Amino acid sequence: MAQGAAVNTTEQGGRPVGAGQSGQAGRVGSVGPVGSVGPLSASVANLCRRLQPQVSPRTAAGFAQVLRRLGAPLQVAVAGRIKSGKSTLVNALIGRRVAPTDIGECTRLVTRFQYGTVDRIEVVFKNGRKQVLPFAPDGMIPAELGVDIDTVSHIEAYLTNAALENMTVIDTPGLGSLDAASVARTEHLLSAARHSATDGTDSAGEGDWADDDAGGDELDETSRNAVAGAEAVLYVMTQGLRSDDEQALAAFTAATASREAGPVNAIAVLNKADTIVAETVEGSEGDTWRAATLLASRQAELLKPRVADVLPVIGLIAESAESGQFTSADAEALRQVAALDDDALDVMLLSADMFTSWECDVPAGVRVRLLEKLDLYGIRRAVEAVREQPDITAGTLRRLLLDVSGLAAVRARLNTVFAARADGIKAAAALASVTALAHASGNAAERQRVHDAIEVLLAKPEAHQLRVLEALTLVASGAVEMPEDLTEEVLRVGSNADIAAQLGKPGGSPSDLATYALERAGWWRSFASFGATPAQSRVAHVVHRAYFLIWQQLKAQGGNR
Repeated sequence: MAQGAAVNTTEQGGRPVGAGQSGQAGRVGSVGPVGSVGPLSASVANLCRRLQPQVSPRTAAGFAQVLRRLGAPLQVAVAGRIKSGKSTLVNALIGRRVAPTDIGECTRLVTRFQYGTVDRIEVVFKNGRKQVLPFAPDGMIPAELGVDIDTVSHIEAYLTNAALENMTVIDTPGLGSLDAASVARTEHLLSAARHSATDGTDSAGEGDWADDDAGGDELDETSRNAVAGAEAVLYVMTQGLRSDDEQALAAFTAATASREAGPVNAIAVLNKADTIVAETVEGSEGDTWRAATLLASRQAELLKPRVADVLPVIGLIAESAESGQFTSADAEALRQVAALDDDALDVMLLSADMFTSWECDVPAGVRVRLLEKLDLYGIRRAVEAVREQPDITAGTLRRLLLDVSGLAAVRARLNTVFAARADGIKAAAALASVTALAHASGNAAERQRVHDAIEVLLAKPEAHQLRVLEALTLVASGAVEMPEDLTEEVLRVGSNADIAAQLGKPGGSPSDLATYALERAGWWRSFASFGATPAQSRVAHVVHRAYFLIWQQLKAQGGNR
């Protein structure tokens, strides 16, 4: 495998795109230097280039789009029900209040937020035409676009924002909307999995962008479905898990280029955590955040293994604190509120109506503004901080509110699950697209040629992670049934980037880890040969080799000390 081989850098958003995948932690998207490509993605890209002269022009055009996707940032779709606070959370993740949060034209459209050297909006029509628009004076996407939205496919928003350099965020219309056209646009852009009418091939994703040099107009719908679509999903819920949330999550994750829900490509958040009534959650001891954490943990168990985790978050507070909406004037207003009489403040914080209508020295308009930015929970926590530390600065207060929101934990999990493994996620999605394109061609010889090339690639030790991701997806989706303890082990090995975490031995010494890895490698080999069904055996052989390669890596590291 050619380490560091460059993927063609096609202009996207006015700059050469790249998918740095180094596993560095930090803000969302900080996964490597701009313009770099992970080794697995580079290997798949080289495979596509080698195959292009050997396949039909139509399939070659599809491979060109796969190449473009491999060189682009990881694409994460933010999905969920209407009014779940998706757009507010998108703004918080981006660090800029740009996505409309009030019901309007734009909230009925799919919007892709990506890096660009110039801030601009492109309205992409269903016929392929594009219309450039400026942002509104307040910096947001205009509430009204001035076009017939029934003719619009989606919106592309380009921002000079570091958080988007290595991760494209896709804001989707809410599920459960009465607007069927909005749901259809989401399904169209994300490509809800469907069977091809011609050959029964599963589609892998769909989009409206095409490589300018790839003859994109030559691609049929099945081919377009195979090469586009988000590669990961952040699913937003509120309050309790609804009976059909799991089905909705499955629909969105099946629409991604990864094609199946799993702990590698899906995370859920429990948004509006401050609205949970603590007394309704056993074990919360009356604490709202503790109640949200417990409820999120229980929801994670219910959604397992479709998601890596469920985390509580307060999107409104996160957006205000992270996007510059919380100002020194707001901090001063909170000081005024903190100075009110205890009895009066207790009554005011009972409800939003009481907070804004109660007669006091703080102007009603100021209180309305605080409520819009922080809601009652954020105001209460900020007032507590001001009373404990009267000279607290606006900056410190903003950081406290950011901590209160839970956004840091969501970002950290995004980096752990998505960013650190973006190379594998993108490469696996690309191979799924390549396979679908070959099947869609209808040419048996071409299909076999592509299959053989992929098998050669997957036989290399450095590409075994792709086999592991495939095995994990089969087990997580229920396609291959395993005993519960073995399912847990497969998920652990496949869902973590850190060796100690893969082995379930955090803090273990290299020597102990190596011994354990070799022990588990032997166990899984025996299971594959003597105790497994044919389907389980295939998974077991993958896990055996994963443990063996971990052992080799640990021994090599020990030999270098």
